[in-house]
Amino acid sequence: MLFDTHTHLNVEQFSEDKLEVIDRAQEAGVSKMIVVGFDHETITNAMKLVEEYEFLYAAVGWHPVDAIDMTDEDLAWIEELAKHPKVVAIGEMGLDYHWDKSPHDIQKEVFRKQIQLAKKVKLPIIIHNREATRDVIDILKEEDASEVGGIMHCFAGTVEEANECLDMNFYISLGGPVTFKNAKLPKEVAKEVPVDRLLVETDCPFLAPHPFRGKRNEPSYVKLVAEQVADLKEMEYEDLASATFDNAMRLFGIKR
Repeated sequence: MLFDTHTHLNVEQFSEDKLEVIDRAQEAGVSKMIVVGFDHETITNAMKLVEEYEFLYAAVGWHPVDAIDMTDEDLAWIEELAKHPKVVAIGEMGLDYHWDKSPHDIQKEVFRKQIQLAKKVKLPIIIHNREATRDVIDILKEEDASEVGGIMHCFAGTVEEANECLDMNFYISLGGPVTFKNAKLPKEVAKEVPVDRLLVETDCPFLAPHPFRGKRNEPSYVKLVAEQVADLKEMEYEDLASATFDNAMRLFGIKR
């Protein structure tokens, strides 16, 4: 069994063959998936999907790139959605210094508001971080995010930074980049992070693993990520798959 902890089945890249993509995931052993909503449209689509499929669950939040667009009404909507039994996390949220749509100060404000909301509704958080690691970690510490914990999504930092996140009650999630030949840091992290704190994901349709790099990613490819992590940890694939599945179930509070 595999648990893909970060999918975007709710975006237009899957509009024409979503059913086939989901079928392929199940055939590959992916028995549960999180559909992550990050703005009006994708949150709405995520909620429709999780009501249609028993094995899909939702995370709802606001992406840092679009932080400038988030209103107090949006935050209240996310809080209301958090009551839904299939909503198991708040996010993705965080900081993204690669794109310049939203000023850094606005990103930080929206990030803090969502952490505070997650603590209020008692749900874990899913962290997006791009070129902003130090600020992300500092804000998580300042807001006492360890109270709810969560996921460092598609983690790309150092082993030392991973340890800081582990100390704050976060899981480290690895995606397609861990399979790239030149990706030193994710491979080092995979080796060093305890197996009971690791998760696997695709972030589909983005960041497809080798040998599909550059093509559309999909949940069935999470098996390639899990196989690579198992190799790096010198574990049997089945043991790694089982451990990461159990970790996700525990984090999201999903009963078997």
